Amino acid sequence: MNEIRQNKATKQWVIYATARGKRPHDFQRESGEKKQLPDIDKGCPFCPGNEDMLPSIIMEMPGQSSDQWQTRVIPNRFPALTPEGNTNRFTQGIYVAMQGYGRHEVVIESPRHNQQIAQMSSEEVEIVIETYHKRYVDLMKEHRNVMTLIFRNHGLRAGTSLIHPHSQIIVTGMVPNYIRWREEEAQRYFDEWGRCVYCDVLEHEIQDQRRVVFENESFLAFIPYAAEVPFEVWILPKEHQASFGQVSDESKSNLSIALRDILLKLHNRLDDPDYNYVLNTAPQYRAKEPQLHWYLQIRPRLTTQAGFEIGSGISINPSLPEEDADFLKRQDLSGR
Repeated sequence: MNEIRQNKATKQWVIYATARGKRPHDFQRESGEKKQLPDIDKGCPFCPGNEDMLPSIIMEMPGQSSDQWQTRVIPNRFPALTPEGNTNRFTQGIYVAMQGYGRHEVVIESPRHNQQIAQMSSEEVEIVIETYHKRYVDLMKEHRNVMTLIFRNHGLRAGTSLIHPHSQIIVTGMVPNYIRWREEEAQRYFDEWGRCVYCDVLEHEIQDQRRVVFENESFLAFIPYAAEVPFEVWILPKEHQASFGQVSDESKSNLSIALRDILLKLHNRLDDPDYNYVLNTAPQYRAKEPQLHWYLQIRPRLTTQAGFEIGSGISINPSLPEEDADFLKRQDLSGR
């Protein structure tokens, strides 16, 4: 029988129509010969030796070898927002607008053209996380930078334009309504119960265990009870923190282990699916509020929204979270 579940943090409903869907292993891509990528691509602006193709370099993090960088942060050549201008609102007839103030940066995650996060060592992923954190802290020092969103698009269906492993950072001078709505739901829960909704979800998932796919000292990774898409995974810090800026050095190390493990599971069990991940964190001026809790959300691109979903705002997921979690945890004889 089909089921409708509610996301405890947002009150959003999700329809689970398993009769019209696929079994977990059916989401695996058809096996085929994948194009072998070189370590270095002479035509790729993110590869070493092609620095003349970059607009500039904002910062670098060294790798395990001191003569080689591991990560680079550069301005996006085609930015959605730019640091010129201001955040003052103005009117155009009955409408409100503002200048396109903000920042748009690219984090080049590896000097190797063919090394995605799932193929990196834990130490290399830790440098990526450290790069995120350094840029987040630096960008949030500026008064006008109200929100920082760190995200990664992997694969054509996820919206990536360059194969070389990279993520992006966008800073805005305002907070979008979608994020305000999520904050308001968390505030309502806190006002009613005196607790953080994400901490309550975390405690329940630790006890239940059916949807948990990874756990270490600092983080729990699980498929949400009301996951909107197949194999959606949340990675939540066990310590209550509203802002990613509050994360400790030990937690950054444990986050790198958790992120690599989940992406490797998705890579191996689903044949490297396209995905997006987003680091959801409190805006600058709400960074210490008790009802907010940062987390990293991974959403594989295995299904497509259709008319009902676009019209209603309700997702239809053909795959049950408990079955997806079990599938990710299981290993077949080949070790995949």
